[in-house]
Amino acid sequence: MSAHAAAPPPGARPDWTVPQGWDRYTAAEHQVWVTLYERQAALLPGRACDPFLKGLDALDLHRAGIPDFARINEELMRLTGWTVVAVPGLVPDEVFFDHLANRRFPAGQFIRRPEQLDYLQEPDIFHDVFGHVPMLTDPVFADYMQAYGRGGQRAVGLGRLENLARLYWYTVEFGLMETPKGLRIYGAGIVSSRSESIFALDDPSPNRLGFDLERVMRTPYRIDDFQQVYFVIPSLQHLLDVTVNTDFAPLYGRLARAADVPIAAVEPSDKVFTRGTQAYAEAGGRTGKAA
Repeated sequence: MSAHAAAPPPGARPDWTVPQGWDRYTAAEHQVWVTLYERQAALLPGRACDPFLKGLDALDLHRAGIPDFARINEELMRLTGWTVVAVPGLVPDEVFFDHLANRRFPAGQFIRRPEQLDYLQEPDIFHDVFGHVPMLTDPVFADYMQAYGRGGQRAVGLGRLENLARLYWYTVEFGLMETPKGLRIYGAGIVSSRSESIFALDDPSPNRLGFDLERVMRTPYRIDDFQQVYFVIPSLQHLLDVTVNTDFAPLYGRLARAADVPIAAVEPSDKVFTRGTQAYAEAGGRTGKAA
C-alpha cells in the first residue's frame, strides 16, 4: 500500500508521480503482461465478482501488452472520475491517501520478470493495474476507495494507521464477496495471483468469516504468503455504507484498548463461512517455516 519516506526520489514530482514511460517497455515485458493476463482471464470467470469482470472488459486491458495509462484513463474517468497515475514504487502514507482521496490510483511502472510469474513480493504493474483498476470502474467501489483515502488522512493524526491498513488489506487486497452463486473474489491481491485465486476459494486451510469492521481492524495479516483468514462482505454497497457511516474516532479509541485477534482465531461472534483447518500455515506455507 505505502511506504515511509521524507521526499520523492529524483525524477518524481512533489506528489511522487512520474511519467509511465509506456514507449520504453520491451517486447519481452509486454509478453509477460500477455501471459499473466491470459492465464488470469481464463481462470477468473466463476471466481471473480461481476464488477471486476465487467471492469476488465470495459477497460480492454488485454490489447497487445502493458496498458498505456493515458488510454485506460479516458474510459475510467468517464465511468467513475478516477485516473491511474504512475509512481516509482511504494509511496508514503500521506501521499497514498491524498491520491485516493482525489480519485487517483497510484500504480507502479515495472513488471515482474518471466521467472517471477507466480510470486512477487513488491506489487508490480500487473498487480496494480490488472488487480486494482477494474474494480474502480464500479461506482460503489470507486466511492469506497475515495472514502478510504479520506479516512487515511484523518487516521494519520490519530496514530491508528496500523488498524486502517488492516481494513485495506482485508477488503481492497484480499476481500471476498457473498453472492447468490457463492463466494467471489474482489481483492486485487487475489485476482492478480493464479495460485491465490484458487486457494482463497477452494482450499480447506483458511478461515472465511463474515465482514465486521472492528473485527477486521483487530486482525493482523500475512504479507508473504497465502492468507489464513479472508473476510466476506455481503455487497459492495454494504462495505461503502459501513465505512462512510462509522465514526472512526471512537472506534480508534476502542481499538487502542483492545487486543489483536489472533490471525487464525474464530471468535464466538464471527459469522463462519468456512472454519479452516489452517493446515497450510501449520505446515510452514510457502516459506517452509511454521507460521
